[in-house]
Amino acid sequence: MLLTYYDDNTGERTELSAADLGAWSARTAGMLREGCRLRPGSRIAVLLPPHWQTAAVLLGAWAAGMALSLRPESTAGLAPLGPGANDPLDATFVARHRIGSWIEDIPDATHRYVLGLAPHGAPLADVPLGYLDYVTEIQRYADSPPPYRQVLPSAPATVDGTSHGAWAALATEIGHSAGIRAGDRVLVDATEHENPVRWLLAPMVLGASVVLCANLNRTRLDDRMAREGVTRVL
Repeated sequence: MLLTYYDDNTGERTELSAADLGAWSARTAGMLREGCRLRPGSRIAVLLPPHWQTAAVLLGAWAAGMALSLRPESTAGLAPLGPGANDPLDATFVARHRIGSWIEDIPDATHRYVLGLAPHGAPLADVPLGYLDYVTEIQRYADSPPPYRQVLPSAPATVDGTSHGAWAALATEIGHSAGIRAGDRVLVDATEHENPVRWLLAPMVLGASVVLCANLNRTRLDDRMAREGVTRVL
């Protein structure tokens, strides 16, 4: 499996193969390009914690050529957006449990999606006013990669202008520093590594798979490492 997600508070364990994650990502890309009519370089805020659905949003948005503004759970305030910072964003993706506490912090956007992050990708029963449920909406789109032009390494991956190539280089450097190699199975504590360059890109750019653990119960760590065949802890 490419990505295995645990939440020790809910007992969730979700496995995604490369094909599974690719399908979720392709649907996300299709929603942004075909449903929202966005074009490469459109600005999107991703206000989500480390999660397997977050991986699908990030990879799908990047595949569609979007420039992202990223905010992990514990960070207050978005990074500066650069020119046109006061203009509405093209889209936002926000976790349901954060809408109440961040309501004044969530940037305005033309398209707004909410993620319940429920076990096994269940849709939201109660969708906040002004939002669309991500899980429900992406079902309208194909689960195979759309025929978009390949995103160039020089294209901006984030709204501050950092390119895809620069993000890949940073992820590779972080992965090498952690001793990650191709074929490794890397356990990641989601609380300790909220930035996707660490929990998602660093392992995957080097050909490793990820065991992402939210609310990690460390008394289960040894058993989990054995069960999942973990070879490296980030």
